[in-house]
Amino acid sequence: MKTYEEINEKIANRDVVVVTAEEMKEIVEEIGAKKAAEEVDVVTTGTFGARCSSGVFLNFGHADPPIKMMRAWLNGVPAYCGLAAVDVYLGATELREDLSLDYGGAHVIEDLLKGKEIHLKAIGYPTDCYPRKEIETYINLDSINQAIMFNPRNAYQNYVAATNSTERTIYTYMGKLLPRYGNVNYTTSGELNPLINDPYYRTIGMGTRIFIGGAKGYIVSEGTQFHPDVPRAPNGVPKEGAATLAVIGNLKEMSPEFIKAIKVPGYGISLMVGIGVPIPILDVEMAKYTAVRNNEIYTTIYDYGIPSRNRPAVREVSYEELKSGSVEINGKNVPTYYLGSYQKARKIAIKLKEWIKKGEFLLQKPLEHFPLKREFKPLKIRGKRNGNH
Repeated sequence: MKTYEEINEKIANRDVVVVTAEEMKEIVEEIGAKKAAEEVDVVTTGTFGARCSSGVFLNFGHADPPIKMMRAWLNGVPAYCGLAAVDVYLGATELREDLSLDYGGAHVIEDLLKGKEIHLKAIGYPTDCYPRKEIETYINLDSINQAIMFNPRNAYQNYVAATNSTERTIYTYMGKLLPRYGNVNYTTSGELNPLINDPYYRTIGMGTRIFIGGAKGYIVSEGTQFHPDVPRAPNGVPKEGAATLAVIGNLKEMSPEFIKAIKVPGYGISLMVGIGVPIPILDVEMAKYTAVRNNEIYTTIYDYGIPSRNRPAVREVSYEELKSGSVEINGKNVPTYYLGSYQKARKIAIKLKEWIKKGEFLLQKPLEHFPLKREFKPLKIRGKRNGNH
């Protein structure tokens, strides 16, 4: 057994042994899990993909005279103002008020990171302490006080793959799906994925220090739609979405290399976010978990042509098969496409490894571990009851 304190002492002394998740597979295959657990201290992971449930808290500072913002727009994109006077939350998927799909909250976030000037317009209701009714100006990332990225749901532990059995092309958050099982899209980095390498959340929990968007950040909670009680393989890896992470970081320290706005045709706007999590190798069990290969990680292909929460499953498939470029459905070879970037995921794992080796990134033991069971409830549509809505 190793402790966080022992590993952090090694990091501080620059004699820590840290490898990426890809490298760990080779090490365990060569020398076995027991020897690997003795020699390796930390395994780094990475993922880079669309994170719709993302956004930033912004504080603009007070004008003179001050205003309490009731409505605000950034480059024409509405921001939520139900906070303090000049605090707003800008959601990544928020669209301009004309609902055009060419620009949204994610683009404002990326433009801020690139140092661009952002047009700010706001209206308020006058009070004795906030007499101004409206304001119009320009801001940038340096001119505002805080820009805190807070993403309620990122980094799914696993996620389903999507196909389409119908006679028409459909456009979904899983991308363009061609008719008659014309393609299969998937969105998880497989054996590099953080939560795949710690399937029972032994080292990943509330307070874990992470890489987010090129900066150091933290896991603050289980993410929304956290649902760990799903079918799992014998190695513990879930076959569907399972856990998610709520994460936080300082946008001012991030890089547009790892934060990127995207337009999803026929669906809307989303934000690509890079996340990496270090996994301490506390014992042999953790060495075994981080040795998991793509041929041991399975997900389920679902038919997104059926617009239902209970859309039918087509088949189970390994990530090795998905990454091969095609999968078999009904005797037909169907092309596959990854909606993220494996190259960026690998780069994140390598960058996090470098931070740790240089002593620039210490591990944080979870302040609270995530549960392995959580009821997952769909929205029920109900009418009036007892005269109330």
